[in-house]
Parts: sequence; C-alpha cells; structure tokens
Amino acid sequence: MKDRYNRNMNMLSPEENESLRSFKVCVIGCGGLGGYVIELLGRLGIGTITAVDGDVFDSTNLNRQLLSTEEGIGKSKAFTAEERMNKVNSDVMIHPIQTFVTEENCAEIIKGHDIVMDALDNMTARRLLEEHCEKQRIPLIHGAIAGWYGQVSTILPGDRTLQKIYPSNENKGAETELGNPSFSPALVASIQVAEALKVLLHRGELLQKKLLTIDLLNQEYEIFNL
Repeated sequence: MKDRYNRNMNMLSPEENESLRSFKVCVIGCGGLGGYVIELLGRLGIGTITAVDGDVFDSTNLNRQLLSTEEGIGKSKAFTAEERMNKVNSDVMIHPIQTFVTEENCAEIIKGHDIVMDALDNMTARRLLEEHCEKQRIPLIHGAIAGWYGQVSTILPGDRTLQKIYPSNENKGAETELGNPSFSPALVASIQVAEALKVLLHRGELLQKKLLTIDLLNQEYEIFNL
C-alpha cells in the first residue's frame, strides 16, 4: 500500500520515514500499555517489533486492553499481538515471545534491539529491565499507569532513573489500589511511542532524567527533574 505512510509526511521526512523500517523495538508487556504501544509502533512503520508477555487474556482485561476481545479470552497476549499486527500492517515483522521477563532470560530477549519499551506492571521486573538495558546500552522508555494517573520517562544507559523514582523494594502495584480505566493506558502509551521515535531519529527534547506525571482527574501535567 504505497500511500500507507502519507500522513506521516511533513512531520517526518521521507528519509526518516523510510528509516523506521530498519529499527527493532522490544515491547515488554502486551497488556494495557503494551497493546497500545505495539499498535502505535506498527502503524507508524517500525520494521521489527518483539512482543513479550507470558500471560493470557481474561475477562478483567476487556475494559482497557486494546488486544483483548471476548473471543480472545484465554489466548496468549504475545501471539494475539502478532495476529493483530498482521492485520494492521503486514510489512511489520513481529516476533511474539510468550514468557515473563526473568533474570535468566532478560539479556537474551532484549539483545539486538534499538530500544526497549517498559509496559510492565511490577517493580521487580522493571528494575531488572533497567539493569539489563544499561548493560547492553539500549535506551528504555518507562511508562506506568494507575487510575486517573500515569507517568513517562526516557532512560538512557547510565541514568538509572527507576532507582530514583522507586527507591524502595515495594513491589505492590498502584494499579491494584487505584484501578485502571481504558483511557490512561492509551495516553501514556502514546507519549511513550513519541519518546521512542525521538530517540530513534535523534530529534526533539527527551524526557531524559525527567519524569512526566499525568493527572487526568484534574488535567495536571508536570515534569520533574531527576
């Protein structure tokens, strides 16, 4: 479909748009955040996406997870991401990995990617991801959501931003306490993808060593220097 990326033009040059085909992005988590992240990356034209998630869909996912459908209850989130992208943009090479990130497999999963997207929901896995991204010199785009609230940060190797945001070892997710509606994952994922695009194309001002916090209940957006 030769006109697929026409609406990318002017925002991106033809050369920049064509370069997106060469990038490899690893999305860790294919649920609320990850489903939207994969969708947006694929529609944008990122050439290769690795979709990583060991979970399957259940009925509690239907209120917010883009890849979740009534017919898909019990199906793999990672392989559903592949099915979805094959329908949306067959030019994208998508590699599903049905597993959770662990100390044993993290390094191998992220190896060779240009950028990693944090779409996780627990701090143990996030800290592990930051550690291995730093070792392999891979930028990491952090996103988190809970109820009306969300946050985004761009983490380049050596920043160790998550250690500053989450100094304690507490692993209980705020999503459990504050809930998770349909709109906050969509917004946070959009900002994450915008940050990823800027990193890949070396454009714009990044949220590096910064934390963008979003309060949709009061429409307050703040950026904190870290």
